[in-house]
Amino acid sequence: MVMAACTTIGRAEVHTSGSTHRRRPARSRGCEIAGNSPTYLLPILKFDATSHQHRQDMTGKFAVRSLDHLVLTVRSIPETVDFYTTHLGMRHEVFISPKDPSVERHALLFGTQKINLHLSGKEFEPKAQNVKPGSADLCFLTDENVDKVHQAFQDAKIEVLEGAQVVDRTGAVGKIRSVYVRDPDGNLIE
Repeated sequence: MVMAACTTIGRAEVHTSGSTHRRRPARSRGCEIAGNSPTYLLPILKFDATSHQHRQDMTGKFAVRSLDHLVLTVRSIPETVDFYTTHLGMRHEVFISPKDPSVERHALLFGTQKINLHLSGKEFEPKAQNVKPGSADLCFLTDENVDKVHQAFQDAKIEVLEGAQVVDRTGAVGKIRSVYVRDPDGNLIE
């Protein structure tokens, strides 16, 4: 898994309803995305890496505002839970399927989102059309300093990709500093 322990650099510009809202992200530990408001998600926004601005795209009938959950198909739920809770600080939740109260489900919670886990070969319906362990590429944000995240992975003997270095990337709202690793299934984690 790759974890984006990021520091946002510069000024985030968010365009909504024809007006421009400028917010200077904090440069303290990790990053704050356009303050505490989720307005950077509404309406559908496109990021122009050259000007570091978000532009409104009004082609849809509605706009998605955030991600509730995603699903990872994994080879081993216990190994996946161990990796994400031990190394990424997520919380494991066991819940009952609303369709069948005899079925236990597993999820990893972080922030206001979660990752539902499906065991490969025993996925829940409906599911993605082509499920496969190790096919995800995920970028997470943390409040921790990226150098500390990098050191934590090294201390845990988890291979850090990209020359074992912290690298500069462009995230959803601007520049970030990232560390890349893989989870037990080979999913790329930033």
